[in-house]
Amino acid sequence: MSGSAVTAKVAPGHSPKVETQVLPPPQWVDDDVTLSQITDDIARPLEGRPGKGWWICFAFAFAALLNLGGMVTWLIAKGIGIWGLNNSVGWAFDITNFVFWIGIGHAGTLISAILLLFRQQWRTSINRSAEAMTIFAVMCAGLFPAIHMGRPWDAFFIFPYVPNQRGPLWVNFRSPLVWDVVAISTYFTISLVFWFLGMVPDLATLRDRANAGLKKTIFRILSLGWNGSFRTWARYEMVSLILAGLATPLVLSVHSIVSMDFATSLVPGWHTTIFPPYFVAGAIYSGFGMVLTLLIITRQTMHLERYITMRHLDKMAKVTMLTGMIVSYAYATEFFSAWYTGNLYERYHFINRATGPYAWCFYLMVLCNVITPQLLWLKKIRTSVALLFVVSILVNIGMWFERFVIIVVGLHRAFLPSGWGMFYPTVFDVGILIGSFGLFFTCFLLFIRFLPMIAMWEIKGVSEQSAHQAKTAKTDDREDFRDREVAVNV
Repeated sequence: MSGSAVTAKVAPGHSPKVETQVLPPPQWVDDDVTLSQITDDIARPLEGRPGKGWWICFAFAFAALLNLGGMVTWLIAKGIGIWGLNNSVGWAFDITNFVFWIGIGHAGTLISAILLLFRQQWRTSINRSAEAMTIFAVMCAGLFPAIHMGRPWDAFFIFPYVPNQRGPLWVNFRSPLVWDVVAISTYFTISLVFWFLGMVPDLATLRDRANAGLKKTIFRILSLGWNGSFRTWARYEMVSLILAGLATPLVLSVHSIVSMDFATSLVPGWHTTIFPPYFVAGAIYSGFGMVLTLLIITRQTMHLERYITMRHLDKMAKVTMLTGMIVSYAYATEFFSAWYTGNLYERYHFINRATGPYAWCFYLMVLCNVITPQLLWLKKIRTSVALLFVVSILVNIGMWFERFVIIVVGLHRAFLPSGWGMFYPTVFDVGILIGSFGLFFTCFLLFIRFLPMIAMWEIKGVSEQSAHQAKTAKTDDREDFRDREVAVNV
């Protein structure tokens, strides 16, 4: 019997009596809400005035964004010599930030594409915000290769376009740096289309709710003439599945290609085949950490506890724990490979990681990425909003330091001791890092202010389906109980 447990109790001299216990289906929306109430709750932040908490967060984020603009302007005027780079360490905070932000975006694609194909209903409350996070993270990531060039106005040279005036001069298609351009631009395009397409039904709802004026005109244009007919929904769901199928390989390919920037070199600690799966697992791990951070803050400040429930946070914590364990295994594999291969340069690199001048970065990375995920085995931590928030912050810190350890520690002591050097970040390194977070959070705060951060139409589907499943389960249990009672009496 589906959805119930059956027990039989027999008293002396009496017929067996069958008792049933209904096992409720999983509920992804707290409370029994109507469809109109779902629309009102999600549209409320868009139609009302922002609260004090939103303004405070926006002020800090926008101040960091202004700082980014000033720092980048000064960088372009003076050159990348204002960073702490030297002959030994030519990549540092810039490429560290690039890899970090590319990784942050991976959770959005995983939630929106792969979980859609697997029909995971718990994605419905978090997929819209995760997709937006992907767009903004890729925007932040794309900033760093451009400014790292020193002459960002020549950035178009890395795009292989036809026709051009360069004659036989082309980019080196065998370089992973060119693969980066193709993979990340494709990733951004697919993610942007997927994100916008997912909002079309909700934009039509907001169009119908808006009064005559500029807002209604904007929503009417963005909703693309959506009418909600059966044919429209059928085509819409088909296009969503096609885009999900196109986006799914990008979860594996984009960060694999980014990892080849390092794996195809001969630098000790970089020249290894484990990098592609290692980077992908780390990207999903850091991405879910950022999703947890954003949704916990938004859940509290926008009063959306009914739709972003503890069950959603628990599911995301479990994925974070799983990918954290994969990352931990990759760390152990790196050390084992360095010892087992007998390569002196590889051995020294990993000894230098643990005992060299940047050892504190390595141990902070281990604390955040190896030890911290193990706390998520405890249900008490997975169901505590405050503790989950602390864990998510530690995950973000640990994954940034992982990229720093890979890049800077790998470069500062390479093959020849005469070429060794130390990297010391300047105020411009730190300022641009903080500014990138300002860009990210400014975009996200504007998103939750002007666009629906939760997919109304998907929440309604889950709510209706859960109610129908519960009603069906109760009806089936009553019929099974009557059938068994008749059989026992006979």
